[in-house]
Amino acid sequence: MTAAGEGARLAGMSEILRKPPGREHPALRRYVLDGHPTDVARLAPGLHIIATPIGNLGDITLRALAALAGADLIACEDTRVTRKLLDRYAIATPLTPYHDHNAAQARPALLRRLADGAAIALVSDAGTPLISDPGFKLVRAAHEAGHAVTTLPGASSLLAALAVAGLPTDQFLFVGFLPPKVAARRSRIAELGRIPATLVLFETGPRLAATLTDLASGLGPREATVCRELTKLHEEIRRGDLETLAQNCAASELRGEIVLVIGPPSAPVEVSLSDADALLRQALGRVSLKDAVGEVADVTGLPRRELYQRALKLAKDADHGAPR
Repeated sequence: MTAAGEGARLAGMSEILRKPPGREHPALRRYVLDGHPTDVARLAPGLHIIATPIGNLGDITLRALAALAGADLIACEDTRVTRKLLDRYAIATPLTPYHDHNAAQARPALLRRLADGAAIALVSDAGTPLISDPGFKLVRAAHEAGHAVTTLPGASSLLAALAVAGLPTDQFLFVGFLPPKVAARRSRIAELGRIPATLVLFETGPRLAATLTDLASGLGPREATVCRELTKLHEEIRRGDLETLAQNCAASELRGEIVLVIGPPSAPVEVSLSDADALLRQALGRVSLKDAVGEVADVTGLPRRELYQRALKLAKDADHGAPR
């Protein structure tokens, strides 16, 4: 794109963000389902977090269609991806990009629109927003500013994979993507090996065989399921132990969106105090002290009171620059 074209695009985006609420296509607040148009009311002011299909566009909910059509603005990762969904249902709501690379600049403008009374829908390219996608800072800022925040649940590749994996679901941990570098990935796998729960990971096709090999080495002969292209035309489910799956995937590189579900260890995992400290340090880097204690207590079974005292000491040592 030329500099002039990029400037025009940004100017157009800024114009959309400056518009007062309720004036975008007032006669086009509708969606079309199976050839039947349905008029909808304007969505209530606030931020609405809306799940969209993970592959099959028919998996959208009626409530989501009404909300997308009734919103003043839709904030999305990639306007080209979301436009395909809107075109399928003849929804004319304006789109504006909101992703990792522009969030710092786009977030204040969206918050101003919310302050003016706009109804803004937040969607990701696929599935439930904020699950390994941008958005939590916008949601937090909207809460802090006193705006209404609501969610419209729907498709999620994480839950879809758990449902078809045939592995225990009473306790599970969503891991997201493992680190791409080998040393960091193996270190993270060693940490995950202590957790007595089913693990759910995202992975890409080119890295899948190497990741499965490292998982087999670090976790041992656990059951696992590779879920590829869920809800799409070429959906595929492969089950087996980690080593066998690694060998199979090395022989035929898989493409598309992949969710990996790994069963829990067959025997209880004994967690030492040093292991607990390592888990606490990691958790304290992400959440509050109280939440870190609760998280580690859930996965280790150690007493909360003991973990709370250890977390206080670790936090104090960190504040004073003590070695970690």
